[in-house]
Amino acid sequence: MSRIAVIASLLASLFLTGCSKESPPLMLSGSDYPESLSEWRILSINNGNLKTGHRVIPYDLNTALFTDYASKLRTVWLPEGQPAVPGENDELVYPDGTIISKTFYYPITDKNDRSRVKASDGSAVLYDNNDGLPMDQVRLMETRVLVKLKESWVALPYIWNDAQTEAFLDVAGDSTNLTLVKNDREEKFTYIVPDANECAGCHADGKSRKLVKPIGPRIRHLNRDLVYADGEQNQLDYWTAHGLLSGVDRATATQNALWPNGRPGETLAHRARSYLDINCAHCHNPKGAAKNSGLWLTWDTTTPVRLGFCKPPVAAGKGTGDRKVAIQPGDPDGSILLYRMQSNDPGEMMPELGRSTSHAEGVALVSEWIASLEGDC
Repeated sequence: MSRIAVIASLLASLFLTGCSKESPPLMLSGSDYPESLSEWRILSINNGNLKTGHRVIPYDLNTALFTDYASKLRTVWLPEGQPAVPGENDELVYPDGTIISKTFYYPITDKNDRSRVKASDGSAVLYDNNDGLPMDQVRLMETRVLVKLKESWVALPYIWNDAQTEAFLDVAGDSTNLTLVKNDREEKFTYIVPDANECAGCHADGKSRKLVKPIGPRIRHLNRDLVYADGEQNQLDYWTAHGLLSGVDRATATQNALWPNGRPGETLAHRARSYLDINCAHCHNPKGAAKNSGLWLTWDTTTPVRLGFCKPPVAAGKGTGDRKVAIQPGDPDGSILLYRMQSNDPGEMMPELGRSTSHAEGVALVSEWIASLEGDC
């Protein structure tokens, strides 16, 4: 059974008539976006279970972005005969017509009360590559669709209705009050679906906030094993064998650590750096929205001060928590980075989008890493 989460539900009547066997449409018009998720035909529903559509491939990441303990199913569809190829900075260049989707969902505690949801920290135990996802055991929140048109990406948020029968395009975003059940403890929080502009806050670089691009499906994030319907295989090998990828040599490919405990031999530093890479580096990089902070948390940053060691803030305001440097080696409680990870104050917390709760396990990992660092500012 894989660790992937699950994507979208479509109208049952559509799928039962065989739409799931068709390829997703290639959207050519910049203004002709489907109003309902079912029009994309990237999913199917059968006997109360959700499954991916024809040639829609599920994928997962080594260490994934945290979103309020939601489970996720990530999928990709590429035009046949047009594989992705390596680009700059470990990214992949996808062909026009590529459709990447991510559906956020929670297991529920009670079928009669879908406001009480179970926390998941990257292990989607309900999804099965053969049987799909049992709809009566989950609450679907949103499906984010990234489609590449004319060499540019468009981000489209679809919000699931209360009946869990369809998701509809809503560029204004949404919010839902939920109760999170985690280790027999309960926490009330607000699940927030970002609006279209906020999507660009993470998916666009600092040069143009309108030019979005994928964050997750890059070489170092994809370089891991996944259980497919026909067995377990490394994703890069599987994509190559099925015509989704060309020109990547797995023997020399980069690889982030496997969340949460890492593979045998993966160091604490690699695990913590991988966590910061996926959760923070889409903004904190030399071209990102937070480039002016001087704090770069990408996987390949080697300069200590760029990584935050003994680095005073440029403009953090009250977000410093009265701490003097981003990372104080050996002292997690003296590090601004950890303070902002722990905070749920919208004016202080980091990441500043995509969460209403603090990720206790992520905080613990980064705290352990900072405590292990030697040196004195």
